Amino acid sequence: MTALRFPRGLYGVTPEWDDTDRLLRAVTQAAAGGMRSLQLRRKDVPPATRRAQAAALAPLCRELGVVFLVNDHWEVALEVGADGVHLGRDDGDLAEVRARAPDLIIGASCYDDIGRARDMLQAGADYIAFGAVFPSPTKPAAVRAPLALFEQAAQLAQSRPAPRPAVVAIGGITPANAAMVAQAGADAVAVITGLFEASNIGLAARECARPFLPPRRDPPA
Repeated sequence: MTALRFPRGLYGVTPEWDDTDRLLRAVTQAAAGGMRSLQLRRKDVPPATRRAQAAALAPLCRELGVVFLVNDHWEVALEVGADGVHLGRDDGDLAEVRARAPDLIIGASCYDDIGRARDMLQAGADYIAFGAVFPSPTKPAAVRAPLALFEQAAQLAQSRPAPRPAVVAIGGITPANAAMVAQAGADAVAVITGLFEASNIGLAARECARPFLPPRRDPPA
């Protein structure tokens, strides 16, 4: 299996919870179910709240073996010892962040735009994210990225030197449709509601991660 610069499989994205203890418990359950990476996404909170949650999650993720990223704020990622940052269209110049924080994993939102993905890879992105793939309760007005786009994205990522960048899908992904996205060419699925609002977070994580696991080989008879 091709080596990637970002973990294959389930990429959890935090819900807008203020209860940090609840969040830490949920992240632990998701990691037990197979979540490989996590993004702290707190858009409309005071900076101190965002930083406090980031500071609580960073050591937990290290303990759990989960790659930890902060949405938007690369300075916060550096301050708390996170592994990386996720940047949207309005979150700063990726090439500049790469120059100032060369060791961070950097992911980029590419929406439904393969041209933007090409530019982000040229600037040094470790993964390119497309979505919303399905209707998203978190961003109901988000542009839709069709499944057919992921074949193009996979070809683009595979043209880069190894270890290659990853292709991430986001938006409306659940245990019921994660396999469709994996089959379309995504290396990872970013999941918020379908994971953290599930009645059984560990089970939801296992079901979202399952399509990305290597096929099981039965021992010879």
